Amino acid sequence: MYHAPSGFDPSGPPPDRRRRIRAPFRQTRRPDERITLLGEPIDLVRPEEVLLHLERSVDAGVQSIVANHNLHSLYLIRRTPGMRRLYEAADLIELDSTPLIHFARLLGHPARPQHRCTYLDWRDHFWSLADRKGWRVLYVGGADGVAEEAARRLAARYPGAMVKGLSGYFDATPGSLGNTAVLAAVRDFAPHVLFVGMGMPRQELWIADNLASLPAVPILPVGAAFDYEAGVQKAAPRWMGRLGVEWLFRLFADPKRLFARYCIEPWFLIGPALGDVRAAMRRRKR
Repeated sequence: MYHAPSGFDPSGPPPDRRRRIRAPFRQTRRPDERITLLGEPIDLVRPEEVLLHLERSVDAGVQSIVANHNLHSLYLIRRTPGMRRLYEAADLIELDSTPLIHFARLLGHPARPQHRCTYLDWRDHFWSLADRKGWRVLYVGGADGVAEEAARRLAARYPGAMVKGLSGYFDATPGSLGNTAVLAAVRDFAPHVLFVGMGMPRQELWIADNLASLPAVPILPVGAAFDYEAGVQKAAPRWMGRLGVEWLFRLFADPKRLFARYCIEPWFLIGPALGDVRAAMRRRKR
């Protein structure tokens, strides 16, 4: 859900972000912003830098994948054949984990709290930009009716953007009638930005399987983003994300589904984490 500032009327127009004072950010990439954590490449970028990347990609009319890594994805990528294809094709890989930021700093990488970056961290900025630019934004994912309701709410709040939602409940097998119909709907809508929210690893596999048939636009796997926009799920307050305890909020909200993700899967990453620590110690001895 949208977390408005105190005293703001959520039924009124969205706040004008252009009036806010913003901290300056780099507009060019640096070699040291791409690091390796638990054996996988990750980019240390702020939400503003992600939005700049999206804007430039839309203006240039090029296909660009913006993926993200957290502990769950780092666990799945080692156990899901084909998932790695999405990350190998990605132009930008966000770091969606405060604990991983702390771990990166422990290893000596220039990670900072502002490098925690996911849809919920830049959603307001994105929709403000889409509203001003008149972007067509397509979301594929969610249960029947959820994406459509989210699109309706977003279109009412940001009338300059054209928003459409497609159900994620279809046969995603390459060549199936359901998959062919979804790809045709994507082409017909001709989005400027494509969000895919089918949960990990299905969304990553679907993008990788269909990349050649998808349009030349930014493509982002965003999980349950439109569940939040439709009001089906409640997002944790952003301060919990900054403190690294958002997982507790989600665990208590849905313990049956998320217990293994948050309480069991991280143990399988101890080996790669120790490998990172040994590599950092060798670097410091040089």
